[in-house]
Amino acid sequence: MTIKSKVLQKQGPEAPFKVVEIERRDPREDDVVIDIKAAGICHSDIHTIRNEWGQAHFPLTVGHEIAGVVEAVGDKVTKFKVGDRVGVGCMVNSCGECEQCRNGQEQNCLNGNVGTYNSEDVDGTITQGGYAQKVVVNESFVCSIPDALDFDVAAPLLCAGITTYSPLARWQVKEGDKVAVVGLGGLGHMGVQIAAAKGAEVTVISRSRRKEKEAYELGAKQILATGEDEDFFAHHRGEFDVILSTISAKYSLNDYLQLLKPRGIMSVVGLPPEELGIHMSSLVGGGKVLTGNNIGGIAETQEMLDFCAEHGIGAVIEEIGVNDVDAAYERVVAGDVKFRFVIDTATFED
Repeated sequence: MTIKSKVLQKQGPEAPFKVVEIERRDPREDDVVIDIKAAGICHSDIHTIRNEWGQAHFPLTVGHEIAGVVEAVGDKVTKFKVGDRVGVGCMVNSCGECEQCRNGQEQNCLNGNVGTYNSEDVDGTITQGGYAQKVVVNESFVCSIPDALDFDVAAPLLCAGITTYSPLARWQVKEGDKVAVVGLGGLGHMGVQIAAAKGAEVTVISRSRRKEKEAYELGAKQILATGEDEDFFAHHRGEFDVILSTISAKYSLNDYLQLLKPRGIMSVVGLPPEELGIHMSSLVGGGKVLTGNNIGGIAETQEMLDFCAEHGIGAVIEEIGVNDVDAAYERVVAGDVKFRFVIDTATFED
């Protein structure tokens, strides 16, 4: 079976996006073919296709926040049938045999998982992502999207949602916990909603109060602006049980660790471009934990989608067409989006 798909593709890091038609790899007996309805834009897409992280393979299509409908299934597929509502996130395969894979941590596959784009696929070709009409994926790396979630608000959950859900679940955030979410962007706005739904008392920490209205609408109890108080960290010492840092700018870990209660936890999901130094006394004093998190496994991603559906959580989005993506990238880099762009793939036919 030959699967043809229009995709948004770049020929190089400086080239504009162009709509072209490609052939997806031939579906195997354990694959599903997905008719993509919505594709989210993640900052990782921008870093990759601009080759800011190196090793980008051109021509390339990115996108790992994919929501759509099953169009066809292989003979041995058991999880899905034609017409099912499904999603695909940041990975489309792993070895399935190592300790991490066996424990449901495919994102940490010791033999290297296969990314949704810019990775070597099972047939030796380079994976092409979700800015597209169709995609072929092994059924084990496809999740069900509950009926309560529209495709456009569900798509960003496959990256931003699981990236913030996973650490909050891992550290068992519960009712009454005081949780600080640092940064209110694409990741932060999901972290606020999820922590609030778990019953936590959520504080947004940002440089200013520019997004104060949005913070409260998402479920925060307060917003604190670091730019308003020269002694901010001293004045808020020991206030929080958990800090979820979503920012990608340089900051002082030592300062933020001051904000934790004894035995508090700071989980980092944002990726500053530079190394951040730390004094070990910031951890030893009070027995604090500094940790990171990289998405989640497939089972946990399904758990996250079900949780979001149950609690009425979705990404806050701005929907765009395929011809708007270059401009959308510039706005993402400038911080001019509330809070995620999502491509309506029906516009491939415009």
